[in-house]
Amino acid sequence: MTSQHGDRSLGSVAVVIAAAGRGERLGGDSPKALEKIAGVTLLGYCLDVVSELPGLGALVIAAPPTHIDEVTSICERMSTPHAVVVAGGASRPVSVARALAVLPEAVDVVLVHDAARAFTPVEQFRAVIDAVASGSPAVVPGQPVVDTIKEVDADSTVVRTVDRAALRGVQTPQGFDRKILVAVHADERFGAATDDAGMVEASGGVVTVIPGHQDAFKVTTPFDRTVAEALVSARNGAN
Repeated sequence: MTSQHGDRSLGSVAVVIAAAGRGERLGGDSPKALEKIAGVTLLGYCLDVVSELPGLGALVIAAPPTHIDEVTSICERMSTPHAVVVAGGASRPVSVARALAVLPEAVDVVLVHDAARAFTPVEQFRAVIDAVASGSPAVVPGQPVVDTIKEVDADSTVVRTVDRAALRGVQTPQGFDRKILVAVHADERFGAATDDAGMVEASGGVVTVIPGHQDAFKVTTPFDRTVAEALVSARNGAN
């Protein structure tokens, strides 16, 4: 049976989790997605959220090539045994492209999610799915930038103060019409982009931003780990 969200069949939706990053800035001993917060890996938190989207057409994880068995074992423990685990590449675009290559033909919407944004609420996944289903070919969640932003030159001299009213810090999952995402990943001209939405943008495609969520922050540094630990503690205390 195919689950429904709104008028959309989740059977035509795939989630790709980019989990092959090394996590050097986090300072741990494991690849970032396998680092633990309160005893659970970042990937485990991601899978816990994705499990709230029953009936997905596919779940694919681009894993560190040296940790395929460990990632497979985590999937089995987190009630997502249907997940397909592929070996990630040396860059995010390569990892995502490998994940796209194994998607079933029935999938026409793809969400790409960073394992490092492990605490993204399921409502954000649903909002992205709905936005793509409503006709937006590329959708990213984003939060208004709250800091003052200065543009500087090569000598670190301020050139100008950027108007932050029009700026957004983007998050994941980022959602796409499958054909568009596959096309940009097949074109080497767009491989320098730092995220999938940037690849679509570079191709001349239209990218729509929807409201993000403060919990969808990226765990990148030891400070982020501290924030994540506090968030987990607060969530556990509320249950």
